[in-house]
Amino acid sequence: MKQSATLAAQLGEAARIVARVAAGKSLTDEIGRLSDLDSRSALIDLTHGTLRRYGRVQAIVASLSRRGRPDSLVEALLWCALYALESARHAEHTVVDEAVKACGLLERWPAKGYVNALLRGFLRQRSALEAQLASEPEARYQHPQWWIDLVRHAYPETWQAVLAAGNTHPPMALRVNRRRTDVDQYQARLAQQGIAARRCGAQGLLLERPLPIERVPGFAAGEVSVQDAGAQRAAHGLDLRAGQRVLDACAAPGGKSAHILELAEVALTALDVDAARAARIAPNLERLGLNAQVQVADATRAEQWWDGRPFDRILADVSCSASGIARRHPDAKWLRRASDVTAFAERQRAILAALWRLLAPDGKLLYATCSIFPQENDAVVDAFVEAEPRAQRLALADSAPAQWLPAAEHDGFYYALIAKRA
Repeated sequence: MKQSATLAAQLGEAARIVARVAAGKSLTDEIGRLSDLDSRSALIDLTHGTLRRYGRVQAIVASLSRRGRPDSLVEALLWCALYALESARHAEHTVVDEAVKACGLLERWPAKGYVNALLRGFLRQRSALEAQLASEPEARYQHPQWWIDLVRHAYPETWQAVLAAGNTHPPMALRVNRRRTDVDQYQARLAQQGIAARRCGAQGLLLERPLPIERVPGFAAGEVSVQDAGAQRAAHGLDLRAGQRVLDACAAPGGKSAHILELAEVALTALDVDAARAARIAPNLERLGLNAQVQVADATRAEQWWDGRPFDRILADVSCSASGIARRHPDAKWLRRASDVTAFAERQRAILAALWRLLAPDGKLLYATCSIFPQENDAVVDAFVEAEPRAQRLALADSAPAQWLPAAEHDGFYYALIAKRA
């Protein structure tokens, strides 16, 4: 009884969150407001799982509804319930019954019969629906049409796999803080506690199964951080040396800044335009026993924060569409529009040009995004290098391709290393 009551409450709360996201709110912000750790994992699963299915759950409700589009909260409840049914974590009859109960928790009592009928209709007609969904690209690939078109044009041989990867549960990778422990020692410690992990990169360990952060050994003591294997490429790509002045120009919440400081004794400035996000940098560094100068300012407005001394290395981890990490932030598929890609590219060009003026002769700038759209990546970098006489694009330190697409071991990231000729 307790379990079913909990499921009804979780479906109701998940519906509230998903409805707010559909109205334009950030999923990260909505989840961040949750204080009950016991229900947090279940709600993350319900909300993220539902939103990863973007077009599918919408198409199912639209197909089965005989009364037009329902109330937004009831619609969100149906989406969440459909995900719960397809995840098979609960018996089908349990999900249906608890979704009906959730109508009462949401004060949508008149919708009980409608919710019951639609969900049971889905269970009866599931096979027939699959053929219909396969013919609708947004339902089949669970991305908006414009996103599908961009990926298909960019990756004509692998576009379906790229889209499919964007709908999966993301991997969980740890970055071992080498100032506090050794990777092999930490991996052995995990094994002793029954946590399977394998090496990925110089300081990385990929967990066989994700864990709640509070269950990660040594996290509170600063021995490890959670950071995707693709994101861990950034610090290694900067060619760091002791004594360098380094700028992390879009630093919040501080993961890449921390990795830089773990690798080399440098003077780091961590800059971010968002004060709320920048406030997270110092606590994250403190947990790891690291220090940096944290500033809140616009990277394109150097006169507001720069002391005039050039930087030897600059990490330009610019804001982007987040198309390479959409499985972690599935609301991106709700909230982005095709025009946003063009807007991001314009902003990226402005940031790159502004930061270039702050780079010392013979210095190196690493341009980075978590996007898979070439319009934000090669198009921006190639145009800049062609227009700037002193810019020279270099091979990356790991000799890997600039563009990593989402895969089983990592998210989608792009890197380009640009040197400034003296």
